[in-house]
Amino acid sequence: MLAIASAITLIAVGIAWNATSSITTENVIDPSAQNSTGEQNILLVGLDNRTDAQGNPLPQSLLDQLHAGGSSDGGDNTDTMILIHIPQGGGKAAAFSIPRDSYVQLAGGYGKHKINSAYTYGQVAATKSLKAQGVSGAQLAVQADAAGAQNAVHTVQDFTGLAINHFASVNLAGFYSISNAVGGVPVCLKAAVHDSYSGANFPAGQQTIQGAAALAFVRQRHGLPLGDIDRIRRQQAFMASMAHTLLSAGVLTDPAKLGNLVNAAKQSITIDQGWDIFSFAQQMESMSGGNIQFQTIPIVNETYNTPSDGDAVEVNPTQVQQFISGTIAAQGATPATAAPPPASAANSNTGANNAKVTAEVLNGSGKTGLASKVLNALTGKGFTGGGTGNTAPRTTSVVEYGSGGSAGAQQVAAALGGLTTQSSSSLAAGAVHVLLGTSYSGPTSDTGSSSGGGSSGGSASTGSAPTSSSAPAGATPAITADGVTCVD
Repeated sequence: MLAIASAITLIAVGIAWNATSSITTENVIDPSAQNSTGEQNILLVGLDNRTDAQGNPLPQSLLDQLHAGGSSDGGDNTDTMILIHIPQGGGKAAAFSIPRDSYVQLAGGYGKHKINSAYTYGQVAATKSLKAQGVSGAQLAVQADAAGAQNAVHTVQDFTGLAINHFASVNLAGFYSISNAVGGVPVCLKAAVHDSYSGANFPAGQQTIQGAAALAFVRQRHGLPLGDIDRIRRQQAFMASMAHTLLSAGVLTDPAKLGNLVNAAKQSITIDQGWDIFSFAQQMESMSGGNIQFQTIPIVNETYNTPSDGDAVEVNPTQVQQFISGTIAAQGATPATAAPPPASAANSNTGANNAKVTAEVLNGSGKTGLASKVLNALTGKGFTGGGTGNTAPRTTSVVEYGSGGSAGAQQVAAALGGLTTQSSSSLAAGAVHVLLGTSYSGPTSDTGSSSGGGSSGGSASTGSAPTSSSAPAGATPAITADGVTCVD
């Protein structure tokens, strides 16, 4: 399930202004932080619960369709977290996926745990306190849920460095209802999949899915090369396609589909009190699909062994904050009306500036000769070759740099399709090292000047919508909502 569905659905809900009063709200955001017309940072979460927005249990028949177990399974962990930044006055919106197992310092004094538990810690503590005060029934559930949401908001705010203006959550059934409401969403898979855990059973190539099939598509993690990381990529591709569908005139002007979206929102979405949804909808309505980009925060280690929470995703808050602020700055510098750069500017990576950067390429992928191919690709773009070697086996690829080498590392990372960069105290001043992992799919001497971070790597789409290639989180360009992206 993917929480950004809630924000996209709010476009329709805001347009259908007479229905917004029926959306469930919670007292989550301080009024002084709310902002509906200027620059906005919105936290969108997907709750893996078995109730609707009003707290009513979901029918077992629906849970069976969704391969979601019984009504007592799951919980109120945040199965998905996305932070979406919408600039004031135009420019590109950026949606940052936060892996649910990211190991971070939780707000509220609960210590360091997986970020998806921030909601639960706040909710459980509030439930105990409220019960002691005599609060019970629906009022207890509403107030405890609000406390959980507040703790999630504060945790993400501390972790990312962005002040959060608004909050929205969507429950398990929401994804089912929303995908049905729009009449299905086009997706593309590189290879056929069959997963009994999620119910995902799809052929290769492009296809349109909805309802239980849509939920299975975005929930599958078993059988994917990178597990939860690939699932994030699935979710981003699905939501990019859904945004493309929703932002088309055919959906937003279709009374039947609009009404279905409003009904889906009533059943599954909760927002913070005081959010002017109509103003938000007007702001989003003018945004074309290509002006919404989906990215994943940088990851240090996908299988970090924690003291008490089992395996988690290791992340560096400083690196994450630099990545987010840098992405926002870069996208803000390109207004929505800007013309494409001239060919000479697009090819500037082969200029003299690259020659000032010496890059050494170290192979941790296990693929013989990959380091040499990547180094040749870099020298072909004008960089100075610093040699090749091997490094410890790894999954993700990253460009490390010593003191003063940040700018050069960013040039190298961009030339290789958008790799993550990070500083290393073990490197000499100005040094730049490319560490290749098994998931690397960026340019090599075989692909030459490929600018998209690799080949399509699988079955082509059978539809007319454009497709693009896929690679793991932290090593690919952003997915945009102007087409259908083929993924694992």
